[in-house]
Amino acid sequence: EGAVILNNVAENDAGNYGFDAHKGEYGDMVEMGIVDPAKVTRAAVENAVSVAGMILTTEALISEQDEPPMPPMPGGPPGGDMGF
Repeated sequence: EGAVILNNVAENDAGNYGFDAHKGEYGDMVEMGIVDPAKVTRAAVENAVSVAGMILTTEALISEQDEPPMPPMPGGPPGGDMGF
């Protein structure tokens, strides 16, 4: 249950202590390879700023061109009673 997990994590004094929901284990999150979400967000923002700076510096951007829409399919033959 979530409240039990929160209490167990809150009672531990280690800064990186947490619960791995995938494995069902408690432990040091960094040692288990679970990265702090704030660290992930910071890295994403840093990379986005780097790319934006590169675009502004080079004054060029390469991207994919959208394909034109396909023409609609032609209508089928009339149904009718099919000779019955």
